[in-house]
Amino acid sequence: MASHFHLFLTSLLVLLLFISPSTSLTCSSQTFSANTKFTNCTDLPSLRSFLHWTFDPTKSTLSVAFIASPASPDGWIAWGINPDVPAMLGTQALIAFKNPKGSVVVKTYNLTSYKSITESKLLYKVLESKVESSSDGVMRIFATLELPKNTTTVNQVWQVGPAVKDGMPVMHKFDPDNLKSKATLDLASASAGGGGEGNKNASSSASNSSGKSGNDTGGSSTILKTENNVFAFLFFLGVLLFQL
Repeated sequence: MASHFHLFLTSLLVLLLFISPSTSLTCSSQTFSANTKFTNCTDLPSLRSFLHWTFDPTKSTLSVAFIASPASPDGWIAWGINPDVPAMLGTQALIAFKNPKGSVVVKTYNLTSYKSITESKLLYKVLESKVESSSDGVMRIFATLELPKNTTTVNQVWQVGPAVKDGMPVMHKFDPDNLKSKATLDLASASAGGGGEGNKNASSSASNSSGKSGNDTGGSSTILKTENNVFAFLFFLGVLLFQL
């Protein structure tokens, strides 16, 4: 029985080592340095991504923190707003990646083509932007954008990619998770509703082909659900081993 118990503990330890603390949490459990706080947050419905945000209707400014892991260690992450439709083409994007010196940078791109992109100014005024990375590979894009007056909703688009070549992000995959990484961010309802970091349900509705993301509340984390299932399986396995 002791050998079975040791096997169970070893399996549990390996699982814990492969779960990144930065990406296993729901957005309401995530914190930032320097006491940075946002009014709202949402667990985005694809690519294990999260958005924290605050909208100031008087100044028409949107401050965000987008959190995701690149598709590979030398890849990139991106978040942006499309002024017309929830789609990649036309998105005013902030893309973060490692430069040749190994430092993480965030740059702005007006995405007008699937084949190539060019660094450029955005249609929206970027009041500030920066990027942070952690030892587990997770990146965080922070930015404040000035939106047109009376903006109540925005089409947000996010993405992760595998590599950067000659200082330019390489094309991302076209897997289902990549293709559904778009949603409508409702600024008006969240501003009116107030709330704190846990005000997740007022933040986004997925805009994929089915009309739903599979995350009906817009706030429950598919990551957490998956990991809970794994832990439940291991617990059940442990009970069986103890009975042998």
